[in-house]
Amino acid sequence: MIYKSAFLLIHSQETKAQQQYITEFKGMDFSPNSKNKNITNQSSLLCCKLYISESRNLSALDSIEQTARRDTETVIVNKFEDRAYNRVRYTLVSYVVHDSTGTAIYSPLHQCVLAMVEAAYAAINLELHSGAHPRLGVVDDIVFHPLARASLDEAAWLAKAVAADIGSRFQVPAFLYAAAHPTGKALDTIRRELNYYRPNFMGNQWAGWTTAETLPERPNEGPNQVSRARGIAMIGARPWVALYNIPIMSTDVSAARRIARMVSARGGGLPTVQTLGLVHGEDSTEIACMLLEPNQVGADRVQSRVEMLAAEEGLDVEKGYFTDFSPEMIVEKYMNLISTNRD
Repeated sequence: MIYKSAFLLIHSQETKAQQQYITEFKGMDFSPNSKNKNITNQSSLLCCKLYISESRNLSALDSIEQTARRDTETVIVNKFEDRAYNRVRYTLVSYVVHDSTGTAIYSPLHQCVLAMVEAAYAAINLELHSGAHPRLGVVDDIVFHPLARASLDEAAWLAKAVAADIGSRFQVPAFLYAAAHPTGKALDTIRRELNYYRPNFMGNQWAGWTTAETLPERPNEGPNQVSRARGIAMIGARPWVALYNIPIMSTDVSAARRIARMVSARGGGLPTVQTLGLVHGEDSTEIACMLLEPNQVGADRVQSRVEMLAAEEGLDVEKGYFTDFSPEMIVEKYMNLISTNRD
């Protein structure tokens, strides 16, 4: 609970307005050493959240992180691990370089993410993986968010470039979603088509690979055949999404799933909220919430709704916790860390 309390404290503190960070950021030079005068840096930042299906194999995580540290232009601003879920998320940030017309042409994030993906595939075998969180791949999800002066189009541009490389270089089927998809197809829609939400082991766990090796839906990149060792990768771009988890003091996962459904937009609950009811350790369950528009429907409203529904089930609820920093804090952390790296 110390980790959760730290996140609550961080998110309860007032932060400086994002515009102030942007103003400070404009005065910093993050462009690579280039003699091409047609190349310009417009002080754009992209954030990548990289979800990997592993949190118990420390040597595998160390290998992935050592690979990332070789790129001094990209910073891991946060790492969130959950052993019950057997899942880790890295939050990475770097800049975007534009040509003289303002078109994005390069970001260090591209090669850094690919290097981490390669390290993950080398160290992790999905057939040997098990956990309480759904997943379809060793590299389960990669999502890009615009920060500072970056645009959603730039996030989508990088998502599509990374997906193409994962498909061709690693022969892993890659499904694009949200702004990276040609029609904006939603992540949860694709996941349902691929049976992402259906536990395949002991009623509430996911283990190995049990989906057909020939996919029912054609991926946007890569082969239609799936490697059981690597699985599938989802890759998207979207505006900022807040991730908020609420512990339920009960082992009744059926009750947690009922509550989760009634809270979600899909179940007639709160708009722009997506939820999962999951086992979380030996003595509790958890409502994992994705707040697609956190400025419209925030954590307090979700917390209240979960508490009300849990009370009707006779269940106790703990205060929820965010699993990542706010966009403003991520920008600030990036600026501080990149400055330290260059000293």
